[in-house]
Amino acid sequence: MPLLDRGLFWLSLVLGPCASLGSAVWGNNTKDALNVLLIIVDDLRLSLGCYGDKLIKSPNIDQLASHSLLFQNAFAQQAVCAPSRVSFLTGRRPDTTRLYDFNSYWRVQAGNFSTIPQYFKENGYVTMSVGKVFHPGISSNHSDDSPYSWSVPPYHPSSEKYENTKTCRGPDGELHANLICPVDMADIPEGTLPDKQSTKQAIRLLEKMKTSASPFFLAVGYHKPHIPFRYPKEFQKLYPLENITLAPDPQVPAGLPPVAYNPWMDIRLREDIQDLNLSVPYGPIPVDFQRKIRQSYFASVSYLDTQVGHLLSALDDFHLANSTIVAFTSDHGQQVVDLVELVSLFPTLTGLAGLHVPPRCPIPSFHVELCREGQSLLKHFRFQDLEEDLTLHDNPHESIAYSQYPRPADYPQWNSDKPSLKDIKVMGYSIRTIDYRYTVWVGFNPHEFLANFSDVHAGELYFVDSDPFQDHNMYNDSQGGDLQSLIPWVVPTTKGV
Repeated sequence: MPLLDRGLFWLSLVLGPCASLGSAVWGNNTKDALNVLLIIVDDLRLSLGCYGDKLIKSPNIDQLASHSLLFQNAFAQQAVCAPSRVSFLTGRRPDTTRLYDFNSYWRVQAGNFSTIPQYFKENGYVTMSVGKVFHPGISSNHSDDSPYSWSVPPYHPSSEKYENTKTCRGPDGELHANLICPVDMADIPEGTLPDKQSTKQAIRLLEKMKTSASPFFLAVGYHKPHIPFRYPKEFQKLYPLENITLAPDPQVPAGLPPVAYNPWMDIRLREDIQDLNLSVPYGPIPVDFQRKIRQSYFASVSYLDTQVGHLLSALDDFHLANSTIVAFTSDHGQQVVDLVELVSLFPTLTGLAGLHVPPRCPIPSFHVELCREGQSLLKHFRFQDLEEDLTLHDNPHESIAYSQYPRPADYPQWNSDKPSLKDIKVMGYSIRTIDYRYTVWVGFNPHEFLANFSDVHAGELYFVDSDPFQDHNMYNDSQGGDLQSLIPWVVPTTKGV
């Protein structure tokens, strides 16, 4: 499938089960203000009961979704952790944050852009971060953007440091750094896992805030189901291998440009994958191992679901549910089935909380600290009767979503998944409407952060109604050159367009 399908995500916004948005929102001061609980899940796709997957056991997330405005087709702006998180937490697209890899801090590289938690903090909220909210490292200044974004120091679970180490007990009895890693809790360092620690810390913070005179903004970032699939082994029993089907449409489409193919080098680095001796870049994974991968992904989702359940139960137990907006989103996923973008999170959350919605960004906006490039989704809420009407109320043919992805070359190579900025030679820009997906892969100058749309390396065009798996690339058949009129839509903030 085309790489940029990996940027298809889901987002749901919810008030507590008994809340009335019409009467609760837009208070006149912080005493009346709604709290915000933002749950960010790493690499979660549509494998959930609330999206119709009958195999997945996700009762807690499904319950949340049943009281939510659930988006069926939400798109990340770049399908990699750091660029995606910086994008939606600042409300700016990657061509504005100038972060396409993991190796720069947007306040230094691009501009001193405000973030969602920073804006809430400046408006009287106590802002708190637990787990993986910003991507750790240089991309958040080795501080999760403190002190700008947070009222208190961000919390990271102590067991995070073991996520990619040799803690997976293999059939040989030895410890390995595997992709598939169900664990015995008594057999791992500290006897716990990062997401368990994050849930406990988030619950402690909720308990503290239940008597606070100030509203809170609490962001909780969960690691799973990001690889490696490291989870308590009892969750594996929920998914017997004989019940696991293979992924639909596993073949590389004949018309897929080589530049669009992802060789999944991050997975190939795992010891159990290396043992398979797969050919690079197109070598298929054996069918039996495919089932094991899917089994452990599903088990990781169910493990995550229990953590979300504990967190939401605490929100109820502390009598905070009726005064709290809950937003649940993945940073990016790996599947598609209302078109919205994750950059819409900033204006939507601020609007729901009754804060002034930041203005739309000018082009360019590097000099503007507070603005947003995404649309507010407030129009999709029926404030007087949220429980009875949880669907979108807009013309889907007016909806457009944009995403992009960098490549170091026209053909798959060792760093195709995650090229460093200096190595980026090609940028794929994708536009998605209700009817089609159109992608152009164009030359890119990493020193000038400039895409050259007269230098088209490849193109993709898929009509999603007749080709839902996007197997039949119609770009050449449709005389791709005649489609160039779409390009100004594809990158609405890119310099030089």
